[in-house]
Amino acid sequence: MLITRMGARKQRGGKMNCAVRYYSRSGNTKLVADAIAKAAGVKAVSTDSSEAQICEPVDVLFMGGALYAYGIDENLKNYIVGLDPEKIGKAVVFSTSWISKHAIDLIKSGLKEKGIPVEEESLHFRGKPGQKQLEEACAFAGKFI
Repeated sequence: MLITRMGARKQRGGKMNCAVRYYSRSGNTKLVADAIAKAAGVKAVSTDSSEAQICEPVDVLFMGGALYAYGIDENLKNYIVGLDPEKIGKAVVFSTSWISKHAIDLIKSGLKEKGIPVEEESLHFRGKPGQKQLEEACAFAGKFI
């Protein structure tokens, strides 16, 4: 399993191979996903897109969502359930929920239940991120790529 998970890194000459997936109703989480994706040199893809499936192994999966009526959206839940843990080295979670950081706990829990290692550190912004927060998102991503 370790060879599969770390094989992606070797394919890119030592740089981490990353993917960014998110679900956003208001666009706030999408803004953060796009900032993280820019730092990682990849495209952020919504979990409701036909392009969202992780087909090739990645070292780091950045996963974002928000809290809706005390839970994460069903689309995001179903996406997490469908992930192949053999293709993901570890996950890093981010959220833009206004009321609480509980979405982070729910996303982490779903990923861990799938057997995907999850980075302890996460990123959370309340509501719509401004330029300063988007710069913080880029710096956050840099820690893992």
